[in-house]
Amino acid sequence: MNDTLRLGGRARVVGDDINTDYIIPSRRKKETLDPRALSRHMLEDLDPGFAGSVREGDILVAGSNFGCGSAMEVAVTVVLAAGFRAVVARSFARTYWRNAVNNGLLVLTADTRGIADGALLDIEFGSRPGSIRLPGGSAVTVEPVPDFVLALRDAGGLLPYLRAHGRLI
Repeated sequence: MNDTLRLGGRARVVGDDINTDYIIPSRRKKETLDPRALSRHMLEDLDPGFAGSVREGDILVAGSNFGCGSAMEVAVTVVLAAGFRAVVARSFARTYWRNAVNNGLLVLTADTRGIADGALLDIEFGSRPGSIRLPGGSAVTVEPVPDFVLALRDAGGLLPYLRAHGRLI
């Protein structure tokens, strides 16, 4: 699967150390675990208007250590339910990265420091280094994405992949 894939969308930028309780506050999980309902509260402790400003196809852009904190899966499924096509960060907490892969959320690693909120991004990614082209012509490198991660993403996550193939790659 050495094809280069493309993705475009509007950047929604957050900072470093965005933990899973920032992504979806714990008090909200007492009401429901439905990702669609919870998506209305995404990142509300950092920016009360954030969830209401998200558009289908946006790209969540973060700094270092995105998804740190607990290993709750709903912190991934709420990002998907909000309409984000991908999360691009300088680094991910390991459990968040694994939950994202298992649920079919595209997670890309790149130096995000030069990406402005609202910027239209053109991303090339695949099993080789890719790039994010920024407004104004500059670009940053995207780390390669393993083929198995791309296969799981294409299937919609681990369980849909296993249902379709009956085994792992």
